[in-house]
Amino acid sequence: MRSLALVALLAGPASATGLEIDVAGQANGTITIDLLEDVAPEHVAQITALAESGAYDGVVFHRVIDGFMAQTGDVQHGRVGGNLSLAGTGGSDRPNLDAEFSNVSFERGVVGMARSASPNSANSQFFIMFEAAPHLNGQYTVVGRVTDGMDVVDQIKKGSSAANGAISDDPDVMQDVRVIE
Repeated sequence: MRSLALVALLAGPASATGLEIDVAGQANGTITIDLLEDVAPEHVAQITALAESGAYDGVVFHRVIDGFMAQTGDVQHGRVGGNLSLAGTGGSDRPNLDAEFSNVSFERGVVGMARSASPNSANSQFFIMFEAAPHLNGQYTVVGRVTDGMDVVDQIKKGSSAANGAISDDPDVMQDVRVIE
């Protein structure tokens, strides 16, 4: 029995939940994310519940800054066919979350929760890092890591630098978001 516990300890913490995101647009393919339940359990529960309900299906990448990050997840205002000028201002019908800051660094492929000026305002929006951004460490909640599909992330349509990365025309979309074990 002790040897099994030792093997589990040496293997490190493992997340049993992840996401598969089918992206369409300029980028086409699937992104696989390992959700870090041991780092941000409340945030992972919220993302998982939204994904299981289909809330993320058809939501665009509304803010994409080359060399920084790609943001999506506005289930209120970020849907294909909606008024995308409001994308990035909404959330979901679920409550906002208190921050779950950790010592996980914002490196390439890390997934963090977007929020307003208040650290306790994350809801449904999240972002995927193109490059490391140490200035975000301890300021935003880390919820996961891309384990496959960074080539797809790299191809997501970039926004205008004059508009802080906002996509005004034909943004890439999360066609289907699935929870995986």
